[in-house]
This record gives sequence, C-alpha cells and structure tokens, in this order.
Amino acid sequence: MSLEKFDVAILGGGNAGIGVTGPVRRAGMSVAMVEARDLGGTCPNRGCTPKKILVAAGHALHEIERASVHRIAVGKAKLDWAALIDREKDMIRGIPANLARAMAKRQVEVIAGQAAFAGPNTIRVGNRTLEAKHIVIATGSKPRPLPIPGAEHMITSDEMLSDRRLPGSVVFIGGGVISLEFGHVYARAGTEVTILEALPQLLPAMDADAVAQLQRENERIGIRVSTNVSVRKIEPFGGRFRVTFVHEGREQALEAERVVNGAGRVANVDELDLEAGRVSHANGHVAVDAHLRSTSNPSVHVCGDAVPTSPQLSPIATYEGDIVGRNIVEGPKYGPDYLSMASSVYTVPTLAAVGLTEKAARQKGLAADIHVNDMLDWFSARTCAETVAWSKVIVEKTTDRIIGAHFVGHAGQELVNIFALAMRFGITATQIRESVYAYPTFASDIKHMLGHA
Repeated sequence: MSLEKFDVAILGGGNAGIGVTGPVRRAGMSVAMVEARDLGGTCPNRGCTPKKILVAAGHALHEIERASVHRIAVGKAKLDWAALIDREKDMIRGIPANLARAMAKRQVEVIAGQAAFAGPNTIRVGNRTLEAKHIVIATGSKPRPLPIPGAEHMITSDEMLSDRRLPGSVVFIGGGVISLEFGHVYARAGTEVTILEALPQLLPAMDADAVAQLQRENERIGIRVSTNVSVRKIEPFGGRFRVTFVHEGREQALEAERVVNGAGRVANVDELDLEAGRVSHANGHVAVDAHLRSTSNPSVHVCGDAVPTSPQLSPIATYEGDIVGRNIVEGPKYGPDYLSMASSVYTVPTLAAVGLTEKAARQKGLAADIHVNDMLDWFSARTCAETVAWSKVIVEKTTDRIIGAHFVGHAGQELVNIFALAMRFGITATQIRESVYAYPTFASDIKHMLGHA
C-alpha cells in the first residue's frame, strides 16, 4: 500500500472543511478532502437548507391564517405534504455536484469514504493511506443518542426531511431547536405535536423570557409542551408508538405515529480512531486550544460541529474553517470570538439572539440596562398582524455597549444582525438609537426598543 502525501488532509466535506480550503489553496498547499457521505455535509443536504423550505411553507400557512386581520376572506389552507417534500428534494438535489465542481476548481482532491487515523500524521481511507503535515477534523455532528429503552423506534431530522406522508401525531423527545422548528411546521400543517423536555426550560441556552414568549405561540397553535420530564420507554402499540414518561411525580403515557429524537446533536468523531492519532478526547469531545488545535497533537486542527465548545451553526463552521486554514498557513495566530455571533431558531415567528442572556449578564456581575418591549400593540406589529412581537436589549451601563439582544417575531432574524454588527465593531447603544432608519420598517422601531420615544 503506497503512502500518498499532502500538505493538508481534511476529514469532512461540510461547511467547516470547505472553509479550510480557501486559505490553504491560496497558499499553494496540496489538499485532500475525505467525505463519507455527501459534499456539503448536514446543513445543505439534511439540515438547515432543506428545513428552511419546510419553514417557508409554515410561514405561508401562518400568513393565510392571519388573512382575516387584513380583511381577506380565504378558505382553510391544505398543505400537500408529499409535494412539499418533493419540492425540498428538488431544490437541494444539485448541491453535492455543485460543491464537487467548486472543489475541483480549487484543485482539492475529494476522496469518498470513512477516514480514520493510522498515526499522528496519517489517515487511512479504505485501501488508501494519506500522510499530511496538517490534519483537520471537520466531521460535523450526529443526533445525540438517548439511553431510553426503545430508542431504536425514534426517527431523526433525516427521516422527517424525507417522509412524504404527513404524520397525524408526533412526540419530540427533547425541546431543542429541531423540535421547535419542525414542531411549528407540523402543527400548522395539522399534526398533533407534543414536546417532552428533561430540563425546566425549552431551548435552555436561550434567554428565559424570550422562550416564554415563544411558548405562548406554541400554545396558541396547539403544541403541547411538558418540561422536567423523564422518559422511561418507547414501545410499539397498535401500529403507533407509546411513550411512557414521568412528569410531576406521575407516570403518564402518550401515543403517536412518530417519535422524534429532538435532543440535539453531538460531535461525529466516534469512527476516527482518535487514539491512533494521539488526539486527546473525552466523552466524544476533542480537547482543543485557543487556536482550534488538538491539545495533544498540534498537527491536528478541529472546526465546525466537531468543536465541543462552539455553537453548532453553519456560519460558525465556515468561520472556524477559515481560522484553521489561516493558522495552517501562518502559524497559530488566530482564535474564534463567538460573542457577537447571531443565531436564530426558525419557528414561526422566529426567535433570534446575539450575545449574553439577562441571566448570564447578571451572573457576570455586569451593571446593565435591560430594555424589554412587548411590541404587539405597536403600529408596526398591528399592521402586519403579528402574533408575537417582543424584544430585550441588554446594554452595559459603564460603556453604553450592547452585550445582548433577543427577539421573538418582528423580523428579529434580520434585526439581530444589526446588533451583532454593533457588538463586533463597538457601536454604542446611543449611536444605534440615533441612527436614521427607513420608515415604515421593523428596523425603524430600534430606537424605541432602546428607550427613545
């Protein structure tokens, strides 16, 4: 078996791995990319991109529901679920081929197969052995396994994005992003939706008040939520599935056509044989330094969902990939800064956030002004017949800097980027408030969100 030598071997062909290729190829380095499934990884093929197509249908159903507020008479909307899934598949079908052409143009050698370490600087893929000065772990994530008897009966977002039959009822185990986003689409399409969460709060990383606002919409559209739940077992029952759980000290059971693992995702590193690569890890978490390098093998870099401490978001994966690429070229000079990274949960309406929650700001002992606004009675929200319109902006008193911003509805998924930009470049709350915005827009309400009448 001959040894093939490269400057850089990238394990994973998703956003993170592709992000690495730009800096290293511009520097003239030779690059191999190993991908076990589809180029592009989870986000464009089995995640955020196809899911957003379903979310767009959910938005359309929401707008139809609110048509009477605009004095428009419409009949009951009916979603052709099979046709929607076909549309989703059609829209994403060409992504792997397009990315293959892009990698070929960059002169990146793409190798199909499962990679595993064979040594500190060596990778084995099938019957090929690659030696590289730098190895990048960019293998993404996979659904978090749940130690529940009968867990094999659960499906994941992969199956939901391919199932052409709309289920009549669904139980989500876990109250994370996947459960909320798919739950909102399903509920508006007529499915009975239940979410069971082990922790006291849905979306535990998000601001508690923002989640409470979203919960009001969950209830309005008929999603049933139970928190502080312990799921005991899942079992087939009369052509459906029965979920047995304990809530408030009482054992209960629910039946549904589908049971979904909505407990989030974990780094996909189990098959890499990290020990052979002398890569320190624990419980599936690769130990990394401030420059996204392995703490035990500086020839190994990590980016994307395989990083144990960063948010699992595709723009962050691309950002980390670029950092890793520049560190490979220039040496360990760059590190990630996540504080000003905006994120959104694509429910209908969207929950969007950047920076610290109110709880985190108080835990850090920061003196802050907390600007909270329920905007449902504002003219802009009434004009657009919003069902939730809420914001919380957190401003540090001593510096007048934005340290957190949280939205539900009111185009928060767009407005949050203004606040992220302000946080990154030190634009003060006063400067944001005194800016002139196009009117009438949701952005023109920013000055009111910050307390300026």
